Amino acid sequence: MQIPIIAWFVYWFIRLLGPTLRLEVVGIHNASQIRAGGEPAIGAFWHQCILSAAWIWRNRDIVVLNTVNFDGQWTRRVIERLGFGTAQGSSTRGGMEGLAAMAQALQAGRNVAFTIDGPRGPRYVAKPGPVILARRTGHPISAFHIGVARVHTFQKSWDHFQLPYPFTRVVMFFAPPIRVPADADSATMKQMQDEMQAALERVREAAESWFDLTEQQRETIRDEWREQKT
Repeated sequence: MQIPIIAWFVYWFIRLLGPTLRLEVVGIHNASQIRAGGEPAIGAFWHQCILSAAWIWRNRDIVVLNTVNFDGQWTRRVIERLGFGTAQGSSTRGGMEGLAAMAQALQAGRNVAFTIDGPRGPRYVAKPGPVILARRTGHPISAFHIGVARVHTFQKSWDHFQLPYPFTRVVMFFAPPIRVPADADSATMKQMQDEMQAALERVREAAESWFDLTEQQRETIRDEWREQKT
């Protein structure tokens, strides 16, 4: 009985909060070049900003890996109502089945995404799922992070979950795409996972410091990210 009640409340909370958020995207060319190439991508982001991401990426038919525990069941109802697809599994339960479903989604031309340190952490430690999937399918990893100007952070939660205040400013940073060779051995896979971890850390640092900067400093950073090469 709790699952539909929680799902209904969370869904409508997001629907009411989301339209008030004022979004800016930095490094958009890092994402648009993937789209311009006509291929789907493997999104990777920290669990902390899942609420903001659910609103920003709604109604795009993105397939997300969804855990099979209690939280995953009400979460599934919410995100499917927001226009996402789901693949059931996690890093500890049903992980390979979930990766197989996401590989099928990529082959069908759909984007997929991971909350990369979920479902239970440790916080800011990237799991290898996207790297495995990228090697298997040949599609690129797109790491991003969402920073919020005015936000309540739940310090006692494992992920430091962030709840944006209404009408706040939000910024999303995209890292350059990461491609994993189809013949990558174990050493190369570890190297690619380290590269993904570094990319996730970089976009998080940039996004979370954004609103502490002056407008002149932000414009300098916008220019630097426009000049990035993949």
